[in-house]
Amino acid sequence: MSDYKAEHIQVLEGIEAVRKRPGMYIGGTGKDGLHHLVWEIINNAVDEALAGYAKNIEVRLLKNNRVSISDDGRGIPVDIHPKTKKSALETVLTYLHAGGKFSQKIYKVSGGLHGVGLSVVNALSKYLKAVVYRDGYEWTQEYERGIPKTALKKGKKVDKTGTTIIFEPDPKIFQEIEFDRDLILEYLRHQAYLTPGLRINFYDGRSDEEFNYGFYFEGGLISFLDHITKNKKLINPYHIYGKLTEEDKEYEFCFNYVENVETKELAFTNNILNPEGGTHLIGFRNALVRIFNDLGKELNVIKNNKNLITEDIRGGLYAIISLKIPEPQFEGQTKSKLGNPEIKSFVESRTFSFLKEYFGKNPDEAKNILQRLVVNLEAREAEKSARETVFKKRLSTSLILSGKLADCSTKDFSKRELFIVEGDSAGGSAKQGRDRSYQAVLPLRGKILNVEKANLTKILKSKEIRDLIIALGTGIGKDFNLDNLRYSKIIIATDADIDGSHIRTLILTLFYRFFKPLIENGHVYIAQPPLYKIQAGKEIYYAYSDEEKDEIVKKLEKQNKKNIDVQRYKGLGEMNPEELWDTTMNPEKRILKKVTIKDAEKADQLFTILMGTEVEPRKRFIEAYAREVKNLDI
Repeated sequence: MSDYKAEHIQVLEGIEAVRKRPGMYIGGTGKDGLHHLVWEIINNAVDEALAGYAKNIEVRLLKNNRVSISDDGRGIPVDIHPKTKKSALETVLTYLHAGGKFSQKIYKVSGGLHGVGLSVVNALSKYLKAVVYRDGYEWTQEYERGIPKTALKKGKKVDKTGTTIIFEPDPKIFQEIEFDRDLILEYLRHQAYLTPGLRINFYDGRSDEEFNYGFYFEGGLISFLDHITKNKKLINPYHIYGKLTEEDKEYEFCFNYVENVETKELAFTNNILNPEGGTHLIGFRNALVRIFNDLGKELNVIKNNKNLITEDIRGGLYAIISLKIPEPQFEGQTKSKLGNPEIKSFVESRTFSFLKEYFGKNPDEAKNILQRLVVNLEAREAEKSARETVFKKRLSTSLILSGKLADCSTKDFSKRELFIVEGDSAGGSAKQGRDRSYQAVLPLRGKILNVEKANLTKILKSKEIRDLIIALGTGIGKDFNLDNLRYSKIIIATDADIDGSHIRTLILTLFYRFFKPLIENGHVYIAQPPLYKIQAGKEIYYAYSDEEKDEIVKKLEKQNKKNIDVQRYKGLGEMNPEELWDTTMNPEKRILKKVTIKDAEKADQLFTILMGTEVEPRKRFIEAYAREVKNLDI
């Protein structure tokens, strides 16, 4: 540890601006920004592991909105910094752009962008406590909204090293403070896969029943790809894995293809997920286009002078790429996209060279994948003509004239809503009960096409889906344009039974596969119709769960109400227009659930199990849940 001292901490500026403009540093003050605080501290701990000093990380969700994150790395230095004349610990907690991330002698690679992580978390926390185990002692210091509340205290003797940060986000900054266990677990799982040999333990102590979970993987990206392709039918019997090291760069990738049309590409830089990709992902895709075009002609699989394009190599592709470099350039503090221009050619050339040698030794694997890619190429050509046929139709022709879509009149996009309603009966009630000025209704007859086994050409032959595409106005596939969306809210309204759940899953899967930006931009909602109508005389109540129904009945019985009538709704079609408006459509009373990408991913995974080609996962699912439902309709 003699090579990691206060003098290695470089100081560039203070943190006064962070509380004024938190969005500049954490992307916003909503759910994503809140969790970004957690990621910043976890990233610091993972950086110690990447540097070879930490073996264990512990994350705890505590009561009172506090989070504790510990590692057994070297511990943040506590000696006096030569420039600030304060301890190095206080320096990194109170000065923006202060940290060991700027010195490549200390961290060859790190997830930190500007070294602002710890100081930003401190600035945006109502309370923060730093505990450092270093130089044979325990050192502690407490802060409030970025300001030290205690001096650095030297405590008991210890024979370990490491850092623990306990923080409580500031309610003056974050309107809602609710940590998402599943989101944090997913992030920790990623870190464990990307850092083989690192042990991560998670505890949720917010309730009386403590939840704990541990991650430890030695298989790295291959294990990671096993995880995300679970229940998928693989095209190639083996994942294709490569690892390349060159001077100060380390690059590894792992990929395979699945039978279905969806694509999943996870790109990381220094263990940080880049959801928008960047130069490393562009280079990887370019390498696949080059190698498979070369091999397609060489192996006589691609004929008639046709060429694969990026769209073709992405269909069915499941890939993880991980790059470790000393000075990553990200677009924005949230690190969503890698911008280093030199990385594109580096990744492309190294990937191409590796795959050329690999497939030279394994030509059968090349043929497996090429046959899948040719299907993509042919589908793209067929889809082009199919799309041209569909999009020649204008909204005013087939839909409105047939009475299928009951449109709204307002031109104000922010107010326009589209209800996708299950069945003609419910559709009729919704059309009569709606507010015609801003609410449109599109009934879907029966269950739409199973998109699990269908390509876009087949999907566009489905009248129900064509009607939906035309109503939305966005187009689909290559023609998708979010700017042409006709409604700010797309509300899925289905019955509260097994069939309704199935139809809702079908629609969500369609949106996830082919209209993902609608979900990503918060336009998709699920209506929550009531399960019960409770009437006592002229008083009418609606209950949205069995528990709520029981509470209402008990309340009425205490009031000595007689002749309490409880009606269970079997479907939306049983409601008259006034009831449907009061319970499900009226903005002042209704309950809507905004669909997130995670919701859609879960629907997609469930759909893959129930509708995919693999029998065993479906069998296991039915065996596990058969006792919980009276009629499992798949």
